[in-house]
Amino acid sequence: MNTAQAQQGLVTAAFGRHYLVELDDAEILECVPRGKKSEVACGDRVEIMRSSANQGVIESTLPRSSLLYRSDAYRQKIIAANVTQIICVVAVEPSFNDELLARCLIAAFDQQLEVLIVLNKCDLPAETARATLAPYRAIGYRVIELAAKQNSAPLLPYLQGHTSVLVGQSGMGKSTLINGLLPEAKAATREISTVLDSGKHTTTHARLYRINANSLLIDCPGVQMFGLHHLSLGEVESGFIEFEPYLGQCHFHNCSHTHEPNCALLNAVKAGKIDARRMKLFQEISRPVREVYGR
Repeated sequence: MNTAQAQQGLVTAAFGRHYLVELDDAEILECVPRGKKSEVACGDRVEIMRSSANQGVIESTLPRSSLLYRSDAYRQKIIAANVTQIICVVAVEPSFNDELLARCLIAAFDQQLEVLIVLNKCDLPAETARATLAPYRAIGYRVIELAAKQNSAPLLPYLQGHTSVLVGQSGMGKSTLINGLLPEAKAATREISTVLDSGKHTTTHARLYRINANSLLIDCPGVQMFGLHHLSLGEVESGFIEFEPYLGQCHFHNCSHTHEPNCALLNAVKAGKIDARRMKLFQEISRPVREVYGR
């Protein structure tokens, strides 16, 4: 191993197996992980060994406070590490997928992250989108409205003191939001391309931007699916925060909340205490888990 002294830094961009690491003195190195397996995420604190003037090898990842990732039956995809808040960006147009939104919120609950829902493009008629988000407002989720093309500033107060990650489908306006908050973001992209030899690794998994000394923002590529294969049925249940008063009160201890008599959740839906669409989302999202356990 190189006898040079190990240094610590922050992963600020991920391009496949290539990463940009900002050292504690603000120098930026292009780094690769040691070995074939790469489990490094944007937002990670890492220990690196310099391999040349502007390159290094990631030797280890320091302990994380949180890890946001999605998974299916075959693999998992790391999204970001050490975040404290997830910002789910949806838009008036094109219409957004509320199952994807629900899945993001379950993942956020699992990692004990604060949640903010941003409804973008509110310069367009927004009645349908507001109606879709009404059940989320009703159970306590914060929702803000803005039109990023005109003004991204309403988001700024919610970023203070957080390491936030922006998540949403393609077309929701995340890039416009980033550019409105950080006019230098395009310059940062050009700088990254220079460091990575004129953009030879142009597909990014995530990028981290500094809002100020205490506030970081991680932008992720648009996601169309958010698999939760790594979560149990109980963890999916808990991610529907409005279910909490009724969990454990069903007639059957292994209730699937789909058809059983005296199901506390289904009774709450009939009584108007749980939104019917949210209940349907739970049944759809939990189906793969129930199939595994025969429930």
